[in-house]
Amino acid sequence: MTVTAHPLYGSTPGPLHAILLAGTVPLFLGALLSDIAYYKTYQIQWSNFASWLIAGGLVLAGLALLFALVNLLRADRKAGRVVMYPVLLLVTWVLGLVNAFEHAKDAWAVMPMGLVLSVIVTLLACVTAWTGLTHSRSGGGQ
Repeated sequence: MTVTAHPLYGSTPGPLHAILLAGTVPLFLGALLSDIAYYKTYQIQWSNFASWLIAGGLVLAGLALLFALVNLLRADRKAGRVVMYPVLLLVTWVLGLVNAFEHAKDAWAVMPMGLVLSVIVTLLACVTAWTGLTHSRSGGGQ
């Protein structure tokens, strides 16, 4: 008896997609750690570091989102985790953009909202990377 597996994706995410997705976590985490350092030291350079790290995280998340949307369009079934992953990635990117706008404020005006947004975006990036990287290996026949 032959069992055919219908993949959740039209094609499994490749290594570039995985690298882009996984790369968002350390960038957003670095921004969070920079915000914590800024909160404790009042040194404006930490806020500048956070702004650049957020920008890098947005670039990688945006490219990963493009890959995720292409994979979603190619998927046989468009339900469950297949849809949840691009939605999580989109929410992460949008909140990251809001965080970037927050960090564009002058000096201490970034706090405390910038720190709160950095915590939320970092947690979302971790959950999104976990979801994207674990469901990319799951198939229908296993």
